[in-house]
Order: sequence, then structure tokens, then C-alpha cells
Amino acid sequence: MLVEAEHLAKRFGSRSAVADVSFSADAGAVVGLVGANGAGKSTTMRMLVGYLTPDAGRARIAGRAVADSPRAARAAIGYLPESPTGFPDLTVREFLIFAAEARGLRGPSRRTALERAVEAGDLAEAFGQTLGSLSQGWRQRAWIGQAFLHDPPVLVLDEPTTALDPGQKRRLRAHIRAAAKTRAVLVSTHILEEVETLCDRAVVFRAGRVAADRPVNELLDAEGRAAAAYEALAVGD
Repeated sequence: MLVEAEHLAKRFGSRSAVADVSFSADAGAVVGLVGANGAGKSTTMRMLVGYLTPDAGRARIAGRAVADSPRAARAAIGYLPESPTGFPDLTVREFLIFAAEARGLRGPSRRTALERAVEAGDLAEAFGQTLGSLSQGWRQRAWIGQAFLHDPPVLVLDEPTTALDPGQKRRLRAHIRAAAKTRAVLVSTHILEEVETLCDRAVVFRAGRVAADRPVNELLDAEGRAAAAYEALAVGD
């Protein structure tokens, strides 16, 4: 398995953000972490990528324990954080070069990585513009590009279609589905359309716990909608 979460837990003061979360993911499917805002999706992702230390449990990426081998685990991950910001004075090109060099990519490898990032984020039109001058949607696309930059075996994408227009969403979803053929892909979302059109499997979060882990087709009604199942599992009474 490329991604393994084993009994992860995290508290912030007196509040339990994540409690006893376990699931796994491998190449060949898009796995959606689904739930309302504050259900624990982003906190779980941050523990998986090593940005937060769990209070209990273990995260493994590509066979390596994140706590024991953080560099090796992070090298295997392309991560898109929720609502990313920063580097306003860098052009898209400079930002991607910085990200590539931080990954140790130089020369021909760096050029190939930049081409991969531009394709993933559909960034050619904005390549010479600064991040600070771009709309939120264009900035999101630049950060999407950096997640794909180094051709990682694991993609962890937190709300990837935020601020994208309908056409951009369709293109990104197609790119993610293509990537999932050879990678483990985790996508967090609270948007049911994303679950219905992008994900193969849904790990449904409710109040910091996993309420269900099922193939998406088991959650769909006769009209191909997941709303009823989502309400029952993620919201309930």
C-alpha cells in the first residue's frame, strides 16, 4: 500500500480533531476524504504528509513511516494544501523552479518537471506573472502544478478544485483520474459533485472519525447522486 493511516488521532487543546482514523490507498483509484468542514479531513491529510505529528497512531507513505523517515516519505508525496498562499513576488516560473530545486531537481530533470507542472495546472498563459498578481483560481493552479512537479507516487490534494471555473474543474479532474492509474491519489472535498464525478472510493468523515469507507457507486442513488447517503453518514441526526 502506498498510503496507510493507522489509528490516527489529534487533539488541539481540549478539542478532538481526529480520533482513531484508519484507511489505506494504493495506485489505481481516486480516494475521496469526504465530510463537512471541520470533520477532520485536512488534519488527517496534514498528519499523512508530516506537517502535523499525531498524538496517537501511525502514518506510512510508500512503505515508510512518516515519523521515522519524514524526508523519504515527503519525497514520495505531491501535496496541495487547503487554500495555499505565499510567494507573492515570484512569477509562476520562478515558483516552480524554486519548488523543483527544493526537490533536488536540476538540468534536464528540472525542465521535464516544469513541463509536467505546467501541463497539470494548465499554466502556460500565466507562466511569467507573479503569484500575487493572479486571481485565486490561477494561484490554485500554480500550487496544483507544484504538487505534480516531481512525478510522485502519492498525490494528496486538499480541496483541489477550490476557486476553479467549471472548465478548469473538468480538466483538472480528468488529469487527476489519469494520474491515478499509476499513483495513489487522495482528494479531500465537501462537494458532492466532486465525489460523484471524480472519486472511486469515499472515506466519509464525521466529527473526526471515519463513518464509512465504501466504493462511491455504493453511495449513489438511481440518479447517480450521493446526497442521501452523504446526509445519513456524514451529518445524520
